[in-house]
Amino acid sequence: MCGISGAVDFSGAPASAADVEAMTQRLAARGPDAFGMSCHQHVAFGHRRLKIIDLSDRSRQPLVDSELGLIVVFNGCIYNYRELRTELEARGHRFFSSGDTEVIAKAWKTWGRDCVSRFKGMFAFAVHDIEQGSVALARDRLGIKPLYVVDDAAHCQLRFASTLPALLAVDGVDTTLDPIALHHYLSFHSVVPAPRTIFAGVRKVPPATVIEYARDGSRREHCYWSLDFDDAVAKRVVTDAEVQAMTEQLLRQAVQRRMVADVPVGVLLSGGLDSSLIVGLLAEAGQRDLHTFSIGFDDVGGERGNEFEYSDIVARHFDTAHTRLHIDSSQILERLPEAIAAMSEPMVSHDHIAFFLLAEQVKQQVDVVQSGQGADEVFAGYHWYPPLVRRDQALDAYREVFFDRDHEAMHEVLEAPWLGHDHSSAFVADHFALPGATSALDKALRLDIQVMLADDPVKRVDNMTMAAGLEARVPFLDHELVEFAARTPAHMKLAEGGKGVLKRIARQIIPHAVIDRPKGYFPVPALKYLEGDFLARIGDILTGRRARERGVVRQDYVARLLAAPGDHITTLGGSKLWQLGLLEPWLQEQGV
Repeated sequence: MCGISGAVDFSGAPASAADVEAMTQRLAARGPDAFGMSCHQHVAFGHRRLKIIDLSDRSRQPLVDSELGLIVVFNGCIYNYRELRTELEARGHRFFSSGDTEVIAKAWKTWGRDCVSRFKGMFAFAVHDIEQGSVALARDRLGIKPLYVVDDAAHCQLRFASTLPALLAVDGVDTTLDPIALHHYLSFHSVVPAPRTIFAGVRKVPPATVIEYARDGSRREHCYWSLDFDDAVAKRVVTDAEVQAMTEQLLRQAVQRRMVADVPVGVLLSGGLDSSLIVGLLAEAGQRDLHTFSIGFDDVGGERGNEFEYSDIVARHFDTAHTRLHIDSSQILERLPEAIAAMSEPMVSHDHIAFFLLAEQVKQQVDVVQSGQGADEVFAGYHWYPPLVRRDQALDAYREVFFDRDHEAMHEVLEAPWLGHDHSSAFVADHFALPGATSALDKALRLDIQVMLADDPVKRVDNMTMAAGLEARVPFLDHELVEFAARTPAHMKLAEGGKGVLKRIARQIIPHAVIDRPKGYFPVPALKYLEGDFLARIGDILTGRRARERGVVRQDYVARLLAAPGDHITTLGGSKLWQLGLLEPWLQEQGV
């Protein structure tokens, strides 16, 4: 787990080492253990390293393979790198390190861009072929690892980095707000789908994508993976017991894969089904001295701020080395600016501050954790899925249960110059029209897995944990498990209020009290029920000079929200005031 950056000058001039150094230094938190750079003609790469696999300097980056004529920078982990190394050695490759970065170099030389289909893991990497003068960027199937780009064709330049703020360390980036992205942020539950970001001049490499740049700057983009809910395999007759057994086998494999490390691995234990099941599977696999971590906050507005009751049950049952962290509301307010500064994009979900503060404490004991993100999207655990089962009009049904605002509401939120078409509905409609998913439920699940996950919960976990130099791994997003879940009959996923097949598996492994309970979340009530100092802080920001001069949000709308924030809650239980109160300080943090 690391931070990567790079600059390419397609005019033939030397790449700017100063630019790459500036971007790389902005990534220091992601890789606190080492710094590296390489400059070769028109290409320069930078790297900040967090040592997880092969702790020696042999795996330092940028990794230069002189024999192959390749230079690689890489963020993530290839869990099957040992198996791939054995295969590559059989093909005659000689290795000088024992890490996974060199495996990427050899695999690229052997299979080209198709090598990504052989990787089981999370990754964002860049490869420079010295002889060809080409550069390729690649991102994993589910978009677990981020990769942002400024593709300035007018000046024949390309820059990339693991975070958006790192790109802003260099002058000349167009930070004009993208009106389509703004519409997504305010309507599509703050999700801005790739390749867009909130800034017109910054894009992100989409998940499951390889972009190849030739020496002259011409480019080819290749999407190498997508989910197929209508695969013929789904139509074969299998029993529920067979589905459950296969799901359990794939889940055990996914959890075990993510123990690959040369340092200890812990678990973020929320007290919910998903993280508890990870703990149980690790314990059954013989993992000893497992460290688990939970966080809780003050109750606000009658909503509980912790789930310690349930995380304690799991920790006692499996005798883990358990750490509980309680954060009072005053500390949230004090540390909120730091959490916002750690965001690559504005992320409205309340639990970003929880992950930020928890990661700080976890880092003091371990460098790697497993986390339960993705289970709800993959196995239909959210409350908005059951209403979609018997709906023919998939787009209308999805908007009703997921969107924060419909397009008409934008007229009361945005100033006239920012009003446009219903971009969010158009995006969802286009995605729903793609082949591979027929029912409204499957269309929604595919959209959430391939789009929403990468640009909401997964991005949130990556940004907040990496702000402390902590690597987070997500076994429920193992692509083989995800592919099988797509072919799992809907009734097995929706049973027992959602995630039915996981609950069946869990009953054999973890205490039932953790399963037979109301669904919980990672609660931070102070950011939902805004009052007192929180409300005053947001009011100062949204009515301040910079927000007013920006001319994006109507001040009469802001006044209505400030007068009664509890009356303006989204369909999914978020605060409409907080959505604006997060966007403005994030923009100001970026100097915009």
